[in-house]
Amino acid sequence: MMRVIYSFSQVCAIFIGARDVPEVENASYDFIVIGGGTAGNVIANRLTENSKFNVLLIEAGPSDAGVEEIHIPFLCTHTTPNTPWDWNYTTIPQIGLNGAAISYPRGHVLGGSSSVNCLVYTRGSEADYNRYASYTGDAGWSWSNMFSYFKKSERFTPPTDNHNVTGQYNPSVHGFSGRNSVSLPGESTGIDGRVAAALEELGGEFAFNEDTNSGSPLGFGWSQAVIDGPTASRSSSSTGYLAPQFLSRPNLHILLNAQVARILQSKDHSVAAPSFKTVQYRLNKQGSLLTASATKEIILSAGSINTPQVLMNSGIGASDSLRSAGIAPLVNLPDVGKHLADHPIITLSWLVNSTTTYDDFNRNATVLNEAIALWEAKRQGPLANGIAQHIGFVRVPDNSIIFSGKGSNPSPGEGSPHFEIFISNFLLGNTPPTGNFLSISAIMLTPGSSSRGSISLNTTTHPADPFAPPIIDAGLLLSPTDVPLMREAVKSILRLASASAWEAYIVSAATSSQPTISASDTEIEAFVRANARSAYHVVGTSGMAQKGASGGVTDSKLKLKGVQGVRVVDASVLPFVPAGHTQAAVYAVAERAADLIKADHQ
Repeated sequence: MMRVIYSFSQVCAIFIGARDVPEVENASYDFIVIGGGTAGNVIANRLTENSKFNVLLIEAGPSDAGVEEIHIPFLCTHTTPNTPWDWNYTTIPQIGLNGAAISYPRGHVLGGSSSVNCLVYTRGSEADYNRYASYTGDAGWSWSNMFSYFKKSERFTPPTDNHNVTGQYNPSVHGFSGRNSVSLPGESTGIDGRVAAALEELGGEFAFNEDTNSGSPLGFGWSQAVIDGPTASRSSSSTGYLAPQFLSRPNLHILLNAQVARILQSKDHSVAAPSFKTVQYRLNKQGSLLTASATKEIILSAGSINTPQVLMNSGIGASDSLRSAGIAPLVNLPDVGKHLADHPIITLSWLVNSTTTYDDFNRNATVLNEAIALWEAKRQGPLANGIAQHIGFVRVPDNSIIFSGKGSNPSPGEGSPHFEIFISNFLLGNTPPTGNFLSISAIMLTPGSSSRGSISLNTTTHPADPFAPPIIDAGLLLSPTDVPLMREAVKSILRLASASAWEAYIVSAATSSQPTISASDTEIEAFVRANARSAYHVVGTSGMAQKGASGGVTDSKLKLKGVQGVRVVDASVLPFVPAGHTQAAVYAVAERAADLIKADHQ
């Protein structure tokens, strides 16, 4: 099939296929997918498996092709913020973070956040998905059902260095023929032996877990990442689900650099609920608004920030808030943009007695270029690794005083962790001119029920400019259990760093403000408030709920409530943030969603 490039308003709009359509407005599409990110590319791929379905995929950002910062695993920390591949959002001041406004990266490129995240592949716990099933009344979201979708999406590959992986993962819980490549670390590091010795010495919460992606993640093991081992490259929804063999499908068209403003209500009033079948967008952030229409469904996969923004700009949301923004309300769905949930993260670092850390790659252009040359020539070397070789999950005892009084246990169930710890062979953050460092980070996985933020429209203009960055409140550290759990995570890190395996290695804390193992609870909690930030695992802003429930934005089949012809498929539908990085969950959600869509249009 030929690749045809059309020019609209001096912008390349890319169509994949042989059909000679002069403009998108004159084409006939069964489905339009808004957002070529983690979920959207899955939907586009799976729907076009049926040659009878014509699909248009609209992505606001540029192509990811040829961008080494995106495709070289270790350079994941260079993809955001303040780059062309990031929406470059900033939150409002966060009460829980001493009033700090924080950067809030989101992928603005084909592949979305799967093209710019730090590649960690964690699924969460069995209890996470059983809670989704219970909350929505749909057993299809249970672990026993979703496990097949994790395996369907995954193609586990041997690590780049082809080392013996026996005992480093459990093959029975992985897939080997999916679109999304996953692998183990592809280059050994100077801390691997020390980590193993520390875990063996300490035991208990640091006990070994052969595979933390089995649904039972408690314990420590080797980190898995979305890296294609044979090519030592990032695996994103773009490289996997939009690989060349899929781009050649004549029923798949992809339009880049096209930002969606809103979806438009159909003039057909013969249906009981309002029908939305038309997408309004602009190219290259300029020019007049253009339209494209779908005969079957619009699938909104713009992510946890942009999906609610598009809905509100379309007149779908809380009616009073829409009127205040100068938008005529069409469908009253008060939960649109509400109930944002996210994971806070904290990092502790130490100056170490070593010259084998990865710090020089972040501060010395000559050293970095030599490593890039090695990667380009042989697809080997330290840049084949992500940010962490080792990862672990810890659960606070159920009888902890943290959960007494006002602080009920926010865990979804037994066997589910309260926090994650990962270990990095470099300073995770701004690298100083000299020194070698070790970083150990903790992500608090179970924000309490009060830790909820929101997405709202920027009302500085009336009506609201549909392309103005939305107002983001991350809602971090607002629940009674949040800071105490972060405190316990810091204590766990300090216990790990105190193991005798580090005695000849760790020299001193990287900063004088970092707490020591003898620090008081008050001192640790102050450090958390001053230094915690977001792990960017944003969910909940278009949350699914039971079909007849008064709340929620979608039903359990991900259909937009009170509307015909629109479905939401991205992280925003998850009503609770899972106990892991969200990309694995989103791949599985999108795989199930594709099956649900196909079943409705057989």
